[in-house]
Amino acid sequence: MTDDVFGDETSTGNGRPGETGSDRPTIAVLDYGIGNLRSAQKALQKVGADAHLTADPGLIKSAAGVVLPGVGAFGACMDALHASGLDEQARLAVASGRPFLGICVGMQMLFDGSEESPDVPGLGLLPGMIGWLPDTVKRPQMQWNRLTVTVEADTVSPFVARLLDGLDGSWMYFVHSLAAEPGDDTVATVDYGGPVVAAVGRDNMFATQFHPEKSARPGLALLGAFVDACRGAAGGGGGIGSPADASARV
Repeated sequence: MTDDVFGDETSTGNGRPGETGSDRPTIAVLDYGIGNLRSAQKALQKVGADAHLTADPGLIKSAAGVVLPGVGAFGACMDALHASGLDEQARLAVASGRPFLGICVGMQMLFDGSEESPDVPGLGLLPGMIGWLPDTVKRPQMQWNRLTVTVEADTVSPFVARLLDGLDGSWMYFVHSLAAEPGDDTVATVDYGGPVVAAVGRDNMFATQFHPEKSARPGLALLGAFVDACRGAAGGGGGIGSPADASARV
């Protein structure tokens, strides 16, 4: 799947802050100038969001949800995020309780740090370090791989349960040489010379090592679930804290 498969569709509207019209929630995709961040924006537009690639603090603050994508080296991404001031915006977005999604290196940056750039601290929003994949496998992992969901829906937040629903057994596309350490926030793994963390989740945070925007229908379904959560949060329909969401089945 190529980045331009999503086209250049955009949306406009005059709804409340965080919402465009009645059904296209505003989502801020953090633009810190690294890699091709626009592919995530286009995929979110495809599944119903008014997604903006932005570094505007006002837009980020008013958005219904926030996405932190990333490609390349951990240190370069963190340096660019800090230089743009978007590291603090990411922390504020998570603290606000709004739906937050990290993708690939965007997931890695949520942790304390990475073996790839040991002198560069991460955002510290999740505990633990990012480590190299074992020497026994080819690095990077550049392939489709099948997810195993490792938690039950009633053991995670309603938001995390909502995004996990239907993911077990799905094939997603990976390009990475490092991964998070398994821990309490691990919600899905893949087999690549042993279990490798594929997704993590806590409260209003969900993050994937794989690229949902490059993962065809299952990836778009995941992004669609994220947009739905943002829509609920923006429209007062319960959003990530809705009791109805707690019954979502993994």
